[in-house]
Amino acid sequence: MENTAGRAGRSPGRILVVDDEAPNVQVFGRLMSRLGYEVRTAASGELALESVARDRPDLVLLDVNMPGIDGFEVCRRLKSDARTRLIPIVLITGLNAAEDRIRGIEAGADDFLAKPPVIAELEARVRSLTRLKRYTDELDSAESIILTLGLTIESRDPSARGHCERLARYAAALGTRLGLDHEQHVALHRGAFLHDVGKVGIPDVILLKPGCLTPSEWALMQQHTVIGDRLCGELRVLDEVRPIVRHHHERPDGSGYPDQLQGEEIPLLARILNVVDCYDALTTERPYKAAFSREQAFRELRDEAVRGWKFPALVEELIGIADSL
Repeated sequence: MENTAGRAGRSPGRILVVDDEAPNVQVFGRLMSRLGYEVRTAASGELALESVARDRPDLVLLDVNMPGIDGFEVCRRLKSDARTRLIPIVLITGLNAAEDRIRGIEAGADDFLAKPPVIAELEARVRSLTRLKRYTDELDSAESIILTLGLTIESRDPSARGHCERLARYAAALGTRLGLDHEQHVALHRGAFLHDVGKVGIPDVILLKPGCLTPSEWALMQQHTVIGDRLCGELRVLDEVRPIVRHHHERPDGSGYPDQLQGEEIPLLARILNVVDCYDALTTERPYKAAFSREQAFRELRDEAVRGWKFPALVEELIGIADSL
């Protein structure tokens, strides 16, 4: 069953009403349609999961007591899926015991309403949560744009095709080896795509120059880390990525750039990106060099560690996962 908002103009959002009792569905559907929302309905937990996967609502009004998959379990599944976890869920229940609210919180519910709800309270909470979802979507769209920009920068150099995807894969493998948490893995994945985003500010005549760069050209090339840091600074969601973008060319001995950080001053995620970036550069054919074998690349990385350009422990950890690269 489906109700569509009759109000002219753009809908303020799409709402999924989930309840196994048809009268409740009709009441909530009419209320939300009256406010201008586009309404979808589902009569069971199973149908609710199918509807969310298909229609991607902006909010779910979810009854708790349903046969089969109850509201707690539907909420838990949606909040554990990266594709749907940002969709606000309001649990609507006649259960008032504290333990039931705790179950809802543990399942990831964003809000609760008692049944029957106070209409003004229901309307206020729906408006608030759909507005928050819209802000979240806007942030997500902005991040998608800058990730696409990272791939666009890569495409300027035909020899770098696939570089970002490989870095993301190598960094994930090394991060798993090091026991990084989920947030660090997310930052590494984004950093793999955005590490060179600052090259948008470097002219092609320098970026694609086949020969050696002059000292002034090299100084300008080094500024891509600073430019990238500034670009990422426009999005709070990229706060954890900025140190990767700015510092992935630093060296333990302080001879890197842009800030000549030394040793432990260099953020861990930047160190990881540095070593996998170098490994990919060594094992990929470039206009000025043939691709190294994996064994040759590892020898070169070990040599750079001896010179103070790489962290020896990270080099050895990378070599330890060679079969998964």
